[in-house]
Amino acid sequence: MSSNNASAGVSGLAGITTDDQTNAAQRRAQGEFVRGVSSARNWISTTQEPTAEEKADGAIWYKPAKGRYHMYVAYNCPWCHRVLLARSMLGLEDVITVDVLYPNRSDDDEPLGGNLWKFCPQGQVGRNGKHMVFPECTVDTVLGKDYVIEVYKLAGITDQKSVPILFDKETKTVVNNESAEIVRMLGTAMKEFQTTDIDLYPEEKRSQIDEMNDWVYKEIANGSYKAGFSSNQDVYETAYKNYFEALDKLEDIFSKNKFLVGTDKPTEADLRLLPPLFRHDPVYYNRFKLNKKYLWEYPNIWRWMGDMTTCAPQMEPVTSAGYLAHCKQGYFGRTGNGTIPVGPEGYPECYKNPSFKGN
Repeated sequence: MSSNNASAGVSGLAGITTDDQTNAAQRRAQGEFVRGVSSARNWISTTQEPTAEEKADGAIWYKPAKGRYHMYVAYNCPWCHRVLLARSMLGLEDVITVDVLYPNRSDDDEPLGGNLWKFCPQGQVGRNGKHMVFPECTVDTVLGKDYVIEVYKLAGITDQKSVPILFDKETKTVVNNESAEIVRMLGTAMKEFQTTDIDLYPEEKRSQIDEMNDWVYKEIANGSYKAGFSSNQDVYETAYKNYFEALDKLEDIFSKNKFLVGTDKPTEADLRLLPPLFRHDPVYYNRFKLNKKYLWEYPNIWRWMGDMTTCAPQMEPVTSAGYLAHCKQGYFGRTGNGTIPVGPEGYPECYKNPSFKGN
């Protein structure tokens, strides 16, 4: 499969880019990472109405409300990180409730099988032989389920097991499980409940944001996974090359702009860039073999990291050392002997230090 086809995408509601599913099984067999497509694609909106095509697909449209919606997330998942960042940047903590899953998925000998997201606040013994408890993890406070797949089944969805999930507590239905669309909803439909002055999707910048979102997804957010999860050397090397070319482009952009599309405050494009870059030095550099450079070797990107991690009062919980611990457990605890790296030292606090040069 050519690199052009490998990087192609398709658009859903709000122009959200997802992986092209053409010959997906064959491409995976050849060692390419092809991300699946989320199927719960309903929408919270104040003004929009579904098109005839969307009505034919069974899309349901929900009204904005405080306390009605709930999110199921895993801190180690970069796609969940998006929706948590939106919630924090917009100050919606008292509007949308959250439950946090364990960073490692189920084993094959568990009741519902393996590779399933689960609620496990009591912790478990990992591959490294250590019993790991993460204080941020919760039970399912809404439905009392043990596994995310049970949440889907209750809502009548049998082909999904991914997170994040935006859930309607009133009707007990899954509103949406596409992170990009959830971010868009929080930044537009839930604006009346927002407590910060950040506009994630300003009207005058929307075409630029959409274009930047598409590029960030293909080359960095999903591009990192194409390197890290490829079992084909050529595919890995292409993804590696594209990823670091993208970082070079970012360094140039941030030499001219404080944020991606030239605004004084972060937009949706910046939000969607933060999860992969937050993980680059402490996780992706080794786990995904993206080891050409550390982020601190890019002074303009590093400055942006500091601006992003301090852009709103409630950013600390979703950019903290505790949050990073979930990331390390999730990525390293599922492979080999499950040994979790102690270093690199100083992360993620160093993102706020413009003079940091590694250890």
